Amino acid sequence: MLDVSVAGEIFAAPGAAKCIEALRDACAGDESALLIVLNHAGDVLASNIAMQAAERERLKVKMVLTQEDISGSDPDDRRGLVGCVAVYKVAGALAEKGASLDACVAVAQRMADNMRTLAVAVRTATHPSTGQPIFDLGDDEMEIGMGQHGEAGTGRMQLKSADETAEIMLEKLLADLGAKAGDDLLVILNGAGATTLMELYLVFRRIAQILDSKKIRLARSAIGEFITTQEQAGFQMMIARLDKELIELWDAPADAPFFAKP
Repeated sequence: MLDVSVAGEIFAAPGAAKCIEALRDACAGDESALLIVLNHAGDVLASNIAMQAAERERLKVKMVLTQEDISGSDPDDRRGLVGCVAVYKVAGALAEKGASLDACVAVAQRMADNMRTLAVAVRTATHPSTGQPIFDLGDDEMEIGMGQHGEAGTGRMQLKSADETAEIMLEKLLADLGAKAGDDLLVILNGAGATTLMELYLVFRRIAQILDSKKIRLARSAIGEFITTQEQAGFQMMIARLDKELIELWDAPADAPFFAKP
């Protein structure tokens, strides 16, 4: 999926120096690299500086930004959430076939353009330095529109059942994507860190029922913890419209530490 993953400290961007080092490694021996970045201020700043350095050093690098979180008020500046995993998967599979950098950029961008994510929290994350909750959330409340680092969303409401939560979130996602009968969808349910697999499968069961009633095909799915948030209970729901090539690339073998496909 990825040759290099550049991580920062908890809830922090990695910084430009680490990104530049990663690009140099990826481009060693006259190779080229695709830099995939989640749309968060620190990550984008570090990546832009790294791209400028890559240009000065004549490294062959292109960047794709993931920004599929529909909770943002500005559609042109949405945050990147778990959808990055789908972009890694299809771009990595195409690169493994020996495709050109431009071809990998095109398929990564196509996946990025055709996915939407929404997150919900039923217990807030804690701050890594103080151990204190990032914001207050009542035991009988939940909040839709959470950010990747536990940032408060815009849809606080009384705690709903798994079925009701799935219905609220999926309807918003389908409407924003413009999904219609006959479409093939990828669905990813990403546990935030303190949500059980059983709970995720209850939500997924209702998603499958809704899509079936709308004659939208649940073509592929992934359920588990792929990107977590410190001690937060909740999940991210991602949907993506697939075409024949994207399905093929999603199905290609992968053997990453926390994501494998035979």
